Amino acid sequence: MKLIMGIDEAGRGPVIGPLVIVGYMIQEDKINELDGLGVKDSKLILPEKRKHMIHSLQLLAEDYKVVIVEPKEIDEAVETPGTNLNWLEADKAIIIINELDPDKVFIDCPSPNVKAFKEYIRERITNDKIELVVEHKADVNYLPVGAASIIAKVTRDQEIEKIKEKYGDVGPGYPSNPITRRFVKENWNKYPELFRKSWATFKNQKGEKGQKKLDEF
Repeated sequence: MKLIMGIDEAGRGPVIGPLVIVGYMIQEDKINELDGLGVKDSKLILPEKRKHMIHSLQLLAEDYKVVIVEPKEIDEAVETPGTNLNWLEADKAIIIINELDPDKVFIDCPSPNVKAFKEYIRERITNDKIELVVEHKADVNYLPVGAASIIAKVTRDQEIEKIKEKYGDVGPGYPSNPITRRFVKENWNKYPELFRKSWATFKNQKGEKGQKKLDEF
């Protein structure tokens, strides 16, 4: 029986906290059971329901891998010439694929250039027999990617809760949130390890302007 993997992320846009990337691998004949669990893009599922789904998803999986990317590594990718957040996500996907070695992988593509993103991964995975399907909105179209998105989102939420326990209410970490914006304004120079310093939200507190475009590839 073929092993099918979905790869997706949570926390691409926040100024506070990590990016979480997940590879979720399942036997092909069990994929329909994901539908029975109500799996879909994590953004379409209420937080409490996502948390309740995690145990069932873990039991159903053949294997899965969670990669947590801290702000410092994100900043290095965004601010280093020749790379960006998309390349970083591709590199993490390669690590997941090479470790779990599925027969087929569905990847939710963060880059507008799907062809370049797919070729970059193809050239770097060790098993050239793996079938790669790289698409926008793969988390909506393929159940294993939806499962990966749910685990990624719950993990990201758990990481934010850990941050709140240590530093206070940071909000959800997104620049559009007023609680997050206030926390950045009041604490940007106190807790540098929390923030993505390459984000405009952080830079503006230091009187800097601009932010490297995240979707360049």
